[in-house]
Amino acid sequence: MTLSISLRSLAKTQTKCSLKTLNNPLYQSLLYFQTNALDSQNSKLYAKSATLQQSHHPFEKSPQPDLPRYNGLLFEYSRNNKNKEALNLFLGIHSSGLPVDASTFSCVLKVCGCLSNEIAGRQVHCQCLKLGLLEDVSVGTSLVDLYMKTENVKDGKKVFDHMGGRNVVSWTSLLGGYAQNGMTEEVLEIFITMQREGIKPNQYTFATVLGALASEAMVEMGVQVHSLIIKFGFETAIFPCNALINIYLKSGMDKDAKAVFDGMDTKTAVTWNSMISGYVTNGLDLAAFETFYHMRLADVKLTQMVFAPLLKLCANHKELSFARQLHCHVFKNGFVFDPNIKTALMVAYSKCSEMDDAFKLFSMMHEARNVVSWTAMISGYLQNGGIVQALKLYCLMYKEGVRPNHFTYSTILTAQPAVSPFQIHAQVIKANYEKSPSVGTAILDAYVKLGYVEEAAKVFELIDERDIVAWSAMLAGYAQIGDSEGASKTFIQLAKEGFKPNEYTFSSAINACAASTAPLEQGKQFHAWAIKSKLSDALCVSSALVTMYSKRGNIDNAYQVFKMQPERDLVSWNSMVSGYAQHGHAKKALEVFEEMQIQKIEMDDITFIGVISACTHSGLVEEGEKYFNLMVKDHHILPTMELYSCMVDLYSRAGMLNKAMDMINGMPFPAGATVWRTLLAASRVHHNLELGKLAAEQLISLQPQDSAAYVLLSNIYAATGNWKERTRVRKLMDERKVKKEPGYSWIEVKNKTHSFLAGDLSHPMSDHIYSKLDELKIRLRDMGYQPDTNYVLQDIDDEQKETILSQHSERLAIAFGLIVTPPGTALQIVKNLRVCGDCHTVIKLISLIEQRDIVVRDTNRFHHFKADITGQPAILRGAALIKIGNEQNTGTNFCIEFHGRKDLD
Repeated sequence: MTLSISLRSLAKTQTKCSLKTLNNPLYQSLLYFQTNALDSQNSKLYAKSATLQQSHHPFEKSPQPDLPRYNGLLFEYSRNNKNKEALNLFLGIHSSGLPVDASTFSCVLKVCGCLSNEIAGRQVHCQCLKLGLLEDVSVGTSLVDLYMKTENVKDGKKVFDHMGGRNVVSWTSLLGGYAQNGMTEEVLEIFITMQREGIKPNQYTFATVLGALASEAMVEMGVQVHSLIIKFGFETAIFPCNALINIYLKSGMDKDAKAVFDGMDTKTAVTWNSMISGYVTNGLDLAAFETFYHMRLADVKLTQMVFAPLLKLCANHKELSFARQLHCHVFKNGFVFDPNIKTALMVAYSKCSEMDDAFKLFSMMHEARNVVSWTAMISGYLQNGGIVQALKLYCLMYKEGVRPNHFTYSTILTAQPAVSPFQIHAQVIKANYEKSPSVGTAILDAYVKLGYVEEAAKVFELIDERDIVAWSAMLAGYAQIGDSEGASKTFIQLAKEGFKPNEYTFSSAINACAASTAPLEQGKQFHAWAIKSKLSDALCVSSALVTMYSKRGNIDNAYQVFKMQPERDLVSWNSMVSGYAQHGHAKKALEVFEEMQIQKIEMDDITFIGVISACTHSGLVEEGEKYFNLMVKDHHILPTMELYSCMVDLYSRAGMLNKAMDMINGMPFPAGATVWRTLLAASRVHHNLELGKLAAEQLISLQPQDSAAYVLLSNIYAATGNWKERTRVRKLMDERKVKKEPGYSWIEVKNKTHSFLAGDLSHPMSDHIYSKLDELKIRLRDMGYQPDTNYVLQDIDDEQKETILSQHSERLAIAFGLIVTPPGTALQIVKNLRVCGDCHTVIKLISLIEQRDIVVRDTNRFHHFKADITGQPAILRGAALIKIGNEQNTGTNFCIEFHGRKDLD
């Protein structure tokens, strides 16, 4: 008689049971299962029974069946995880008619739980009910364990509630069931109830509770459980100590975990593995290596679980030799077929740039290949520059029917420019991964790198459960295009939604504030916020602050941040060198560079661009040449196009046009637009018509729609009085529909930006502005100022030229600032083109007259005008001496300083 048939007969006889039994909710639920659920699954059950009955058992050959003997065999099968054999043996025992006892049923119920076979378990449950064995503690405990392992928590709790007697094993089984099903709150409630009923927890109970707490990162509660463990005398027991190590390391409390580890009398392989794995997870690689070393000294046998974290260590530190040794151990111990270990080996070899070895492992996986191993190989090729191989693998993965997961999409999106983010985005939408934080952030980042910030913002809005990485990526996008308003709004939204900004978030927000259009105070506010968040000393934040302050005209603040940095990277040093160069402080820029050399900081081309630019603005030609040669000979940095452009600018400003041409002719690649634009501007200043024509032709051929070439060439003709040719060039611009960029300036007052064009009358305060300019004109003439009309390149009379000069956009912005700000307030003006020499002279005088510090930022550098009246100025026209205080310059120096402008107002 099979077990299935006996259940059907049981269903018939059970209807005659007593009213007391029928009223029992647990029994009622079992009867419901017998009469309803059983019919729908009869075919499956009979098939299982028939298959099992075909097997032969040891008792079939024995003339005298012996229950103790077969129970022993049953228990041995169970202990050795031979659960199918154990169930098969039980069915044979049952069909032979041999009487069975509670220990037999307890064991077979445990086997059903291990197999997650709820159907067979319920049949055994019915047999226990028929034989009246439900009152036995071991049977009841095994039933609880069965239902909990098959995720039937409700029935497991019913069995527990109706048990006649319960011991610590029963309670622990119930706790384990709730823990396995993620019901941590219920675990705590049952744990408290258990103690109230006088049941003393054992070491397995504590291990179960701690496991549930670890899954929810409830370390505070874990500390309290730790105190109970000590109270009950289990502070050195293996199972609770292993659980304590696990929860402490998961919570980053490595010192507490180490204290528990050191206090253990006996340590198993699980204990050592937990410590090593926890250290690796917490980034404590040295501690992990040391623990592994002591594990080997203790002669602990390496188990399967230790290899994955150790191989991760090898990957982190590119320890190829150690990885190969571990590979040998894996092979020797028979773990080579474990897909997780193989994948970890692939990653280790990939990190060590051994892609051939990684691919050999991947090739041998065959059927064991899954999306994780495919992604590991794709990632490995991308990390080692094998973009083509990565894309081939990605396509092959699709062909073999393996669908990418969120890690795969996030990885392949980094293969730009070989892969189109638009195509991957379409696949992501189809696979329904668009709202995944990791995939959404990767798409967002890909769009940002291509400059599609609007598309990136759309992706950002769709991401579910945006993490701080997604927020930081979006802020980085706004920073890239200089959208300080978008960055500010995003940052405020981030804070409102309860996210705590990290150092990268602040870095991106501050970088956005470095844009010339950003409000002046916005960067300072982020700086204050970073200080309040105790992140201002983070390297990426402090470097961003140095860059932001230097680009926003406050080089003193930039230096203060730089000086207070606990550590400096190359970005910080380069920002200070470039910052001082842009602000005209050549001596200080070179001092910072010398300090870099003393500290043996590894330099790059950006460093030397800053140094040579500093020499350029101060006319230090020999020094510039020296640093250029130093860069090539001592630092082995190959000059880039931008560096050659700096050298051409250095010679051009000093009037050494022949040397500039020699530099261009000696370049290993064709000169770019920036080089020819620099030479063209110098030709205009030094009235070299032939060289100007050559530079203009080259520039127009490279950038036919760039107005600078046409305007500078027309200015050369105008400066030499060749108005006919000037008119021809201007006409050519009209024919080619080349639009000249209008010159405008802006000033920020009370967080509002006011913009002005040359001769602008649109501002509501235009009458007051022009009235202020008229007042200043009188005071300037009283100081001996004469307008330099050479900067007006139009065929009109001198009076009209003077009027045009007086209405340049920067002068309008300064006049507005003088009207609306209190006396003594510093003014900062930004202009989209170069400031002309005459305006430079006027602004310097206005600074003295009004006793204002004025900073003007144009397309090339910052110009600082300090209100200094230590000496009486004497201003003469043209190349005459200009003396202000202790500083002496000549008019020609002004020309050199401003010759590189794209255009005038």
